[in-house]
Formats: sequence, C-alpha cells, structure tokens
Amino acid sequence: MKNAPYRHESRPQIALVDVNCFYASAERAFDPSLEGRPLVVLSNNDGCAVTRSPEAKALGIGIGEPWFKLAPRAKEWGLVARSSNYELYGDISARVMELLGRYSAWLEVYSIDEAFLGIRGSPEQVLRLGQDMKAAVQRNIGVPVCVGIASTKTLAKLANKWAKNNPALGGVCRWDSMPAAERELLMSRLPVVEIWGVAARLSKRLNAIGIHSILDLSRADPVMIRDRFSVVMMRTVLELRGTPCIPLEEERAGRDQLIFSRSFSTPITTVPALRQVLSIYAQQASARLARHALQAKVLTAFAGTSTYSPRDKSFPSVCVPLPMPTSDPLLLTRAAHGLLPAIQEGISYVRAGIMVTDLRPTGNQKPLDLFANPHEERNIGPLVEEISRKYGRGAIGLGFAGLRNGVDWSMKRGMRSPRYTTHWEELPVVRAA
Repeated sequence: MKNAPYRHESRPQIALVDVNCFYASAERAFDPSLEGRPLVVLSNNDGCAVTRSPEAKALGIGIGEPWFKLAPRAKEWGLVARSSNYELYGDISARVMELLGRYSAWLEVYSIDEAFLGIRGSPEQVLRLGQDMKAAVQRNIGVPVCVGIASTKTLAKLANKWAKNNPALGGVCRWDSMPAAERELLMSRLPVVEIWGVAARLSKRLNAIGIHSILDLSRADPVMIRDRFSVVMMRTVLELRGTPCIPLEEERAGRDQLIFSRSFSTPITTVPALRQVLSIYAQQASARLARHALQAKVLTAFAGTSTYSPRDKSFPSVCVPLPMPTSDPLLLTRAAHGLLPAIQEGISYVRAGIMVTDLRPTGNQKPLDLFANPHEERNIGPLVEEISRKYGRGAIGLGFAGLRNGVDWSMKRGMRSPRYTTHWEELPVVRAA
C-alpha cells in the first residue's frame, strides 16, 4: 500500500498589501513620462517632500526636505515635483481597496495605501494568491504593490518589508517559506524601531534593557515585557513568535476625533479673515459628522504663527464643551468662534483649525424636548452637505462660510497634476498616434 501524499494543513494567514511609494505611483499611473525619473510629491503649500520615488531617494533626498532647498538643483538632477493631489490619491486608494476586497471575505483598510486581508490555503495557494493580487492591482489600476504573508499582522509587516527590499522575491513574500536562518538574520539586522508599533521613544527604553534588534525583542520574556512596558508590547513579542494576538477587524473602530486644519498659502492677519476660516472648518466638521452618523460633545479651536517667525509668536486655543452631543453646523460654528477674542490683529497666522472630540453615535443620547436643538431637528447640516455634494464645495455655506469673496488663504498647489478620475473637465484624453 502506497503512502498517502502529504498535504499541508490549510491554515488562516494574513496578507499585508502595500502600494509602493503611493503618491508617486499614483502620479505615474496617469503620466508615463514620470517613469524612471526622480519624483517628489510635496506637502501642503508645496512645502516639503512627503513622498520620494526610488530615483529621488538615490539622489539622497530625505523625507521632509524643503522644496525651496531642492528647487535650485531640480533641473540639474532632472527632479520633478508635484503638489499633493488628494482627490486623485483618495480615489485610487478606494479602487485598490475595492479590488483587494474581491480576494478575501476579510479586509481591514489600515491606511490610504495598505490593507490587511485574511486568507486561507496551502503554502503554494496563498503564495499564488499574493502574486495574483499584485498582478491584478498593476493591471487594473496601474500602481505597484508588495505583498507580505504570515500567520500574524506583525510578521506580515516584516514579510512585506522583505518583499520590497529583495527583488528576487518579485514583490511577494510568504514569511514561513523563507529559511529560518534567513529570517533570523533579517530580524537581527533590523533595529527594534523598525517593528510595527514601536516608536523612537519606546525603542530607546528597549535599548536601555539590551533589546536592540527585532530578533532581541522576539526572544524577550513576554511577561517581563508586559510588566515593564505594556500588554500591547507583550502582544508584539508573541506575534513575532507566530502567535496571532491582533485580530483582523472587518471594520475599524469608530473615530475618536476629527481634525480640520491646514496651513495657509497667504498668512492671515485679521479677525474677520480668521472668522471665515473657522466657519468653513466648523461646517466641514458638521458635514463629516453627519456622513458618519456621529455627534460631538467637545470642540477645540486653535491658530498659530510660524515657529520660525523671528517676532510674531501667538498660539491661541480654546476648548468649548457643547451643551449636548451635536453635528449642527450653527452650534459648531458658534463654538469655533470662541477662539476669536484671543486673536491679535496684525499678527501673521499661518495655520488654524478645529478638532471635535467625545464623538457619539447620532441619536444615542436624545435630549429632552426643552433642550432640543431646532436646527438639528430640521436637518440643516445634512441639507448643506447634500447641496455641496451636488453643486460643489463652494456652492453654499452658512454665515461667514458662505461669503463668495474672502481672503486668499486656500492651500497653494501650483504643481498639482489633473484630478484625472474625479473631475469631468480633467479626465485624461487618449489620442491615437
């Protein structure tokens, strides 16, 4: 009697799919002339490099490098800069996530450019699935991704990092398929700060007790790590050993806060101008809360001058407890205006914003009729949001947020590429040769 063929157990695995140099890849998806050229995508107001293509990294350009320092040598290097095109990046991200969702019943969108998926199969099957996902994203959306596959989220992150830095893997790495000696060598070479969830300050504390590499952390006593650091760090140790401790979440936990803040292209020096900014932000917050069926109990408004300013120094802020949980644009706008008495006329403010916190599901705490807000009952917030969605963000606003001719404080994006996928007038045009 012949021996039965050996079958690998079909075990649950986690795949981390991450778009390579996401902003730069999104730009290249619609502009092939950028392929092979050093490219940087700039922060708000074309301030500094937030994404660098591999060619730009090879020039020694660091993350956060100010554009004004790079611009004089851009022609010499052949360096191309693009302003942040958030509409394009958001739409491409949504398309990537929708496509990945077809490969698994469990998809957790972790950030704009990466997602965890729950997969199952033999080692050969999950590796082929990773290769299929990579090819499908490239073919259908035009952006490159790398895939890391492992038994835990933390190891999937490591596998993804390995896939990015080892061309022989073709952009897909299954952690357990790599020889144990190679895995240990990689972990011994990577400092502990490289592990998911370990920031610089925490890494210094780990270094102080002799834990310098990821391999050191994986060999640490989990109970000691829990006692000296936290349960979260203990879970990281267990995950590095292959024990799943961070489950996939089909839907991420609800938001704790919403922040609307931006640097101005032109500094604001008057109270009326800042009143308009705060009004717009408050009503954007109202629209976002309504969209997610949330209400806020606290609003914080703030403004600030440049930290590099030699003379003007002003960083006022105010925290306003709201009388009841609300998403009403009028109440939020009035609360935001509580910052205005602290604003100094003539001082150049370069940033302002609001933050709403203590968020609760709409209707979770219905007020007594005596304290009911008539504006909220009339659904003014959702109405403004519906009109804005239909006719554009500048079509309507309440009070100072509805002024057509206001101060020129909007974000500077002088090198923005077209919003190819979200604006009819900017659709790409293909011409036959």
